[in-house]
Amino acid sequence: MVDVTQLLQACRDANLRIATAESCTAGMVAAALTDVAGSSDVFERGFVTYTNLAKTEMLGVREATLAAVGAVSEEVAREMALGALVNSDAQLAVSITGIAGPGGSEFKPEGRVCFGIATQTGCTTETIEFGALGRTEVREAARNHALALLFKAACAK
Repeated sequence: MVDVTQLLQACRDANLRIATAESCTAGMVAAALTDVAGSSDVFERGFVTYTNLAKTEMLGVREATLAAVGAVSEEVAREMALGALVNSDAQLAVSITGIAGPGGSEFKPEGRVCFGIATQTGCTTETIEFGALGRTEVREAARNHALALLFKAACAK
């Protein structure tokens, strides 16, 4: 896992504030960031948008996108990350949407997690297939990956 203290310092050095938009991790990234004393100068806010309705109401994810590709998709991860930027005073946002399990389907298996990382200059997305590791393990892996994405983005500034 990324050293969160180093991530926060990288954001301070780059003058970045962070917003999170989390679905399957339900605030685990926000919790990891705020477990460090003094993180309030970097962590701006977190959105836990577990339902589709929350994604549309809080982040502006389009119902048409959800209907076309479903919540576990890079398209929704993109809209979540960009929505977190628009609805905050942050310059860096990460989003997570996935299937932690148990369950899944042939088309969206357990352990599939989509991420978005957004800045004022754009948004990139990716999908990671963690596999059927178990609910707790998938959520922890997703949290760790999101923190690594934030660190990489902060260091790129």
